[in-house]
Amino acid sequence: MLKRIIPSTGEEIPVIGLGTWKCFDVELQEEKQPLTEVLRQMKHAGATLIDSSPMYRNSEAVIGELTDKPQFDDCFFYATKVWTTGKEEGIEQMESSFKKMRRTSMDLMQIHNLTDWKTHLKTLRNWKEQGKIRYIGITDYRDSMHEELEEIISTESIHFVQFNYSVFSRNAEKRLLKASADHGVATLINRPFGEGKSFASVAGKQLPEWAPEIGATSWSQFFLMYIISHPDVTVVIPATSNPAHAATNFDLPFDRLPSEELRRKMAEYVDSM
Repeated sequence: MLKRIIPSTGEEIPVIGLGTWKCFDVELQEEKQPLTEVLRQMKHAGATLIDSSPMYRNSEAVIGELTDKPQFDDCFFYATKVWTTGKEEGIEQMESSFKKMRRTSMDLMQIHNLTDWKTHLKTLRNWKEQGKIRYIGITDYRDSMHEELEEIISTESIHFVQFNYSVFSRNAEKRLLKASADHGVATLINRPFGEGKSFASVAGKQLPEWAPEIGATSWSQFFLMYIISHPDVTVVIPATSNPAHAATNFDLPFDRLPSEELRRKMAEYVDSM
């Protein structure tokens, strides 16, 4: 597994993680079985970052239940979010997330979609000093918020910034990716498949004949290779509840990252469809 550096500490982290929106929002035991296999695939591949949020309904509790087993001890980098307004409400929600995910400390706590971010940032800094969290992050999923994300990481001490980026949605290439690198902020990429819309765009279509040049054997690998080949991407978090899809996502040909020329070719190919 390819690793990238978290600029604020120099810690290495695997470039592929796991998103949990919708996919881990389950209740029945039979629904949890494939999720355990996804986590096994993740551990086997050497991926570590699991991203969740109170917004994702049962996801935090399911993560806590499934990872609270000896086979997953010290395997993962746990990330979740605060998604409410008000200082006390934020503290209450984050403490609930700790309990649901069965954590005594959290690797990364993020302010979800910048909700009341100035209030929560003060709490997160205090919690970091206390050792309750290791990293502080902010998130959004819309192109329209990239400018505000850039302004915040330019003026505040933030360790991670999470935002949308894919070969179909390349607005982050204009400024945000470079700004993150310039300010020493790790990037966490959401919506790498555009909530599945990317696959709808290529339904029934073959990979380009030159796909072997980047080692991609599926559209998901094609999409992920485009993202991780950008040097300012730290971690990308495709969400899945399907073990086979997880295995494909984690098993990328990391030694064949596309060059700038190939990246342009990939983007032009997608634009032409």
